[in-house]
Amino acid sequence: MKKKVLLMGASGSGKTSMRSLIFSNNPASLTARLGATIDVEQNHVRFLGDLILNLWDCGGQDAFMDSYLTTQRSTIFQHVGVMIYVFDVETHGMSKDLEYYRDCLDGLKNFSPDANVFLLVHKMDLARQPKNLTFDKKKRELEEASGESAVTVFGTSIYDESLYKAWSSIVHTLIPNAAVLSRHLTTFAAACSATEVILFERTTFLVIATSSPVVPDTLSPVGTEPGNLDRHQLDPTRYERTSELVKAFKHSCSRVREEFHSLEMELYNFTAVLDEMTRNTYVLIIVHDPTIETAALKLNIRMARRKFEELQGDSLIS
Repeated sequence: MKKKVLLMGASGSGKTSMRSLIFSNNPASLTARLGATIDVEQNHVRFLGDLILNLWDCGGQDAFMDSYLTTQRSTIFQHVGVMIYVFDVETHGMSKDLEYYRDCLDGLKNFSPDANVFLLVHKMDLARQPKNLTFDKKKRELEEASGESAVTVFGTSIYDESLYKAWSSIVHTLIPNAAVLSRHLTTFAAACSATEVILFERTTFLVIATSSPVVPDTLSPVGTEPGNLDRHQLDPTRYERTSELVKAFKHSCSRVREEFHSLEMELYNFTAVLDEMTRNTYVLIIVHDPTIETAALKLNIRMARRKFEELQGDSLIS
């Protein structure tokens, strides 16, 4: 099953760098070597085995943008599942960029009216004012420019976990019945007496699905036992930070010609096991109960593998 992903934005906004980081596993330090994209660069990225992302990285020079919006209009905007428009946070005077963006929205309305639209305010690490104020201002401006179109806006940088948060949300919209995987992860978490279980795509380490967070000892959804919530506060950036750290660790392994397979951590306040769940996914189990052994968690993963192979196959049937 193929899903067309349109990556657009002005030249130099960082589109190719983020694609290299997410899908080619290159570290941020190497992205400066990448050249400008000429016209449209298409990449077929295998994601979750049978799901193929048809990624169209569109060069942002004015001549190319004018061509996309005129002679290539039907070719560019047909059969789009997701459009990602990237704005450089440092760009001053965004009038031309916003004009191109609004024209792209018109193209989607004509040829792919059901496409999801994500706007990335990129290079947030370069923001001169406080990041939250800069992002809020840009977000309001972009939402106003979008008119009645439903959009999701993220602030991103290739130097922190924010890029993984944005791209995990993007690919999640392309996975049919992802909610089914989440429900079964919640059941799996209860069977493991785990606080939380997260499923990652094998190559990109983007988050596919998560269990509903639970409170240790009660195994009830977070929010149902207010008195217990202070015991184990869950970091709101835990998913994307894990993606970023594991990708960096995998890159370090590859540099010494070693292959990453699994990871176990037993710390004073929690235990974590990261292991292969299916041919295309990894699972991370977080447990706060000190009496639960990592061997028991790994046994539960082995026992659940066949079921999650079936669920993954079912979730990709359109």
